[in-house]
Amino acid sequence: MGARYGRGMETVLRPLIVVGGSAVVAFGVSWAVDHLLQRVDTRHPETPLWGLLRRCRQPFMIVLFAAALRASYQWLRYDRVRHHDAAVGQILTLVLIGAGAWLVIRGASAVAEASYAKYAASSRDTGRLRRVRTQVTLIMRIVTAVVGVVAAAAMLLTFPDLRAVGTSMLASAGLIGIVAGIAAQSTLGNLFAGFQIAFGDMVRIGDTVVVNGEWGVVDEVTLTFLSVRTWDERRITMPVSYFTSQPFENWSRGGAQMTGTVFFHLDHHAPIPEIRDKLRDILRDCPAWDGRDWGLAVTDTTPSAIEVRALMTAKDSGDLWSVRVTVREQLIRWLAEHHPYALPRINTNQADSPPDFGHRHPLLKDGRVPRTGLG
Repeated sequence: MGARYGRGMETVLRPLIVVGGSAVVAFGVSWAVDHLLQRVDTRHPETPLWGLLRRCRQPFMIVLFAAALRASYQWLRYDRVRHHDAAVGQILTLVLIGAGAWLVIRGASAVAEASYAKYAASSRDTGRLRRVRTQVTLIMRIVTAVVGVVAAAAMLLTFPDLRAVGTSMLASAGLIGIVAGIAAQSTLGNLFAGFQIAFGDMVRIGDTVVVNGEWGVVDEVTLTFLSVRTWDERRITMPVSYFTSQPFENWSRGGAQMTGTVFFHLDHHAPIPEIRDKLRDILRDCPAWDGRDWGLAVTDTTPSAIEVRALMTAKDSGDLWSVRVTVREQLIRWLAEHHPYALPRINTNQADSPPDFGHRHPLLKDGRVPRTGLG
């Protein structure tokens, strides 16, 4: 009776010790590391890395728990566990590999974000910041893809049957590589175009671009596609190879400052000096105008109107749009109220008929039409 009771207690306590002990070790170590990172982050607030590394607590805990359980599960001494020892060990190994890949990605992301945050705090060049941000984003996607592929390959190698298949596949790797390269030519082209965009500084996150007649801001850059957010909140998704093979406008290239124009078609009697003074007053009251430059000039003339160009500057494309619509609205309203004659007019009067000389020619007194030498 006592021996049976002892075996029953051992059957209950052994799983609690193995599983519970592994959980306690994983939780305790991860809590201690997180507490240490929190203290270091409090003492060094100028370095954001320590605070960002705290995001790794969950995958770190899973890695510790899977490793501890992988090392001690054989102590359970269950018949089912002994009969499926290889399967249980393989499952725990797969969990350990997956959690390890998750931990590496989280750690790399923390390092990348900390590096960008530290660089952003010391730099005032918005163009360079967008370039670094684009590069960091693409590097993180590359790291994620590489770690994912390596983790998947490591998981496949844990299956004994796949090792033999992998050996036979390696013998024909050259032919498979050629076939895969031809089949994935478009994908590989986009992949290398993504590298070219990231490190060639062609287009960056936050740049204002015009693509296929659509004006928008680069919202996302990946290894294969690029997303542009238009002014009406639409998303245009295009392959990155387009930006390496087709011309496009990048209004943020070389600096965010921009110069814009507004054209008016006015009557020939329009008071140009007074319009120029009014434009200056409108720009002075417009907060979006950066004060760098402005001007008003007659750029063309037609039989019915003149073309007047108003020029203004702004610190970026968003402010330039605001300045242009403000100038267009206020200047047209001012002309309509104070100088309505300056607005273009369309002549709707009936044209005068030419004089009728058919019944009496002015050269002959008797009204006869003189004969020509042809008749």
